[in-house]
Amino acid sequence: MSYIGKIPANAVLTTSDLADGIVTAAKIEDGTVVAAEIASNAVTTAKINADAVTAAKIADDVINSEHIAADSIDAEHYAAGSVDTTALGADAVTGAKIADDAINSEHYTDGSIDTAHIADVNVTQGKIADQAINEAKMQISNAPTNGYMLTAQSGNTGGMTWAEAGGGSWNLISTTTISDDSTVTISGMDSTYKNYVIIGNNLHPATDAVDLRGGAIIGGSLHTGSASYFSIVEHSRTGNANNEFDNQEQKAFWTFNDTGEDIGNANEDSVNLILHIFNPSDTTFEKFIKTEINYLNAAVHHQFSRGYGINTLDNTAAFTGIQFYFSSGNMATGTIKLFGLS
Repeated sequence: MSYIGKIPANAVLTTSDLADGIVTAAKIEDGTVVAAEIASNAVTTAKINADAVTAAKIADDVINSEHIAADSIDAEHYAAGSVDTTALGADAVTGAKIADDAINSEHYTDGSIDTAHIADVNVTQGKIADQAINEAKMQISNAPTNGYMLTAQSGNTGGMTWAEAGGGSWNLISTTTISDDSTVTISGMDSTYKNYVIIGNNLHPATDAVDLRGGAIIGGSLHTGSASYFSIVEHSRTGNANNEFDNQEQKAFWTFNDTGEDIGNANEDSVNLILHIFNPSDTTFEKFIKTEINYLNAAVHHQFSRGYGINTLDNTAAFTGIQFYFSSGNMATGTIKLFGLS
């Protein structure tokens, strides 16, 4: 309905009664325009105040990478713990992004640290496990040999070499205690050492006037070849100013004392001897034994005797031990020790 002039008090105005552009902002009461009054797409960027679009106004999953300005997201925009592995690109964490002292042992994968990662002179003694250094880890110029020892290589090259021991050492292999035995076998000689030493202390015979004899153990048993053993003893005793020689050739045993000066079995009578056996495991040459012996026969003018001898075996076979016995009766008491000489 159109009105001309004064509008009646009870008149109802419709859209068609309003001229275009006559409803200004001042004519609209605060809070009267609701969503239904706003046309679709009517609110443009120019209609939105700065900072008017808060987080609550943004629908879920609508912000994409094209909506984010370059360099606009800073640390304060991330919630604590919100960046996980899936959010990181490959090779995105560089050295500059890792805090000092942040890398611990649990962050390394097995086998990930190789030689290139270890600085020079950084593997100290405390970092090396016990028994971790074997021969393969050492710079050694030659192959090992039994009885040799590691020494610094000449020329100060920093390497090492296997060399024959200079002063040598006596390594106890066995101790045998004698107790009324008919024979005593000392075994254990092999290629471990080139030289062996047998020391007999206070060997006491059960029978008077006897000789101390011995034989080589070859192939596990006593070698008894009737013409195999040779013994030469240079002998001196109390009451005789001259040395004497006792030559025992082609016997079935060695004789370690002068057969003309028997060993007694009185309480104070005994034998002490040292045998030096040269390379018993060799199979090329005949064997030699150097002998030093001291013994007493109190019944014969309280006679002390001393002998130095050479004993040989007419056989190139390796032998592993020596069997001792007296020419008559048992070996009553005493001890015999076997040493390997490095």
